[in-house]
Amino acid sequence: MSQRELKEAFVSNLNGTSLQEVALGSFLTPLCLINRGLILILYHQAKGTLPVPLPLICHLLLDFSLLVLPLVLSCTVLSGVLHQVIMSLTFVSACVFCYIYRTNNHPPARHPRDTVSTFLQSHVKFNQVPFVTVFRVFVNVKTAISILAVDFSVFPRRYAKTETYGTGVMDFGVGAYVFANALVCPEARGKNISGSRMTYITKQLLSVWPLVVLGMVRLVSVKMTGYHEHMTEYGVHWNFFFTLAIVRVVASMVLAVLPVSQSWVVALLISGLYQFTLEKSGLKAFLIHNNDREKDFLHANKEGIFSVVGYVAIYMAGVQVGLYLMQPRSQVRQWLKVLFNLLLGSSVLYTALYTCQTLVEPVSRRLANLPFCLWSVAQSLFFMTCLGVADMALLFCKRTSGCHFVPSSWNLCKKQSDSVSDKSEGEIERRCLVQAVSRNQLLFFLLANLMTGLTNSIVDTLSCSSLSAVCVLLSYMFMNSLVIYVLHLCDITVKFW
Repeated sequence: MSQRELKEAFVSNLNGTSLQEVALGSFLTPLCLINRGLILILYHQAKGTLPVPLPLICHLLLDFSLLVLPLVLSCTVLSGVLHQVIMSLTFVSACVFCYIYRTNNHPPARHPRDTVSTFLQSHVKFNQVPFVTVFRVFVNVKTAISILAVDFSVFPRRYAKTETYGTGVMDFGVGAYVFANALVCPEARGKNISGSRMTYITKQLLSVWPLVVLGMVRLVSVKMTGYHEHMTEYGVHWNFFFTLAIVRVVASMVLAVLPVSQSWVVALLISGLYQFTLEKSGLKAFLIHNNDREKDFLHANKEGIFSVVGYVAIYMAGVQVGLYLMQPRSQVRQWLKVLFNLLLGSSVLYTALYTCQTLVEPVSRRLANLPFCLWSVAQSLFFMTCLGVADMALLFCKRTSGCHFVPSSWNLCKKQSDSVSDKSEGEIERRCLVQAVSRNQLLFFLLANLMTGLTNSIVDTLSCSSLSAVCVLLSYMFMNSLVIYVLHLCDITVKFW
């Protein structure tokens, strides 16, 4: 077999992992964020100053070491002991949290019940919802890690995309990416349609041209270089950039006609009717059958074309969640209620998923069937809930310690006299890797794809040892992070439309 055939076989015919293991991974990123915040708070308490005077490279290395490094290790050499890693990080975070709470003199000592009650009545700033930003960023970061890591033997096969049925970590990543884009789309942010509906739809058609161009560039480069590709993922000519473009246009057309507040109904109708069609027609057999790809464009790209229906349903669900999250709130108690509702929604959808898998069929990313849609939204809500809880824990710790200089998290409302503090907080945010990726998310995704292709052309990924593979992955992620970080420091936002 040629090297290309070996690599294609390496990522084919896989069955994924359990729903529980995917859900378990949701705790890792929140714990990393908490630990990063606690370290900054401890530094502030010890030095009595801001972390700003540290060299710029130190801020990048700190964020990379605490936020990216654990994610790389957790899907490679530590994947077999992930539960132990999470328990250890939880124990360390709890110990540091207790230490900060007990050694704090910033506000005057009072009964813990009064402290919690006062905290619940506190107000937070509402420019962006931090855990939404962090969710979108880390979906991007985990995707960047996975698209290269999957080519190394150190990456567990159960985490890779499944062939037909199953729940791999990378399967969730695809659904979560679509969901993350929907959370902050114009409709979710409450932007009204200006002008006629036709003008609005035309504007949306024009806005996706970068995705179409990127899809064409990827298609041409893959075919010209003979780069390995998994045909049953999207088809012969299709790729994820085309899916993102079509989903955005179709969703915009639907939302131009139907009320945005009913997006969840549209999501259920689309996914339900699509599943009914799969069951009652020959569509499912057509999509799974692999011996007819040379007939025409439809047969060659059937997975990519028909899975768009499922991704539109996921997108519409994301719009509904985004609309809910973007409503103006300021009190901590209100945001805790939001987190409870997200968790409740996740629980309801997981119950529906269990019923569907029992009575209908298992999750299939290849078909983008109803169980896949339910799972993608349920797991996304659970992941966001975990990030939101971590954010609230950090906010409580910031209030208790008097240190408000932890980036990418809530900040308490302060008096007008605290303008110096606000300026310092802005400087901290400017040096934050999460904010850097958030600023240029599409560029980060494109850069990761380019670096993945380049790395595969240079490194024999199949024969790499575990240590070599981890070193390559860390170097690759650091280069991606460095480029995005430098652009952020220079206040450069790369946007083509």
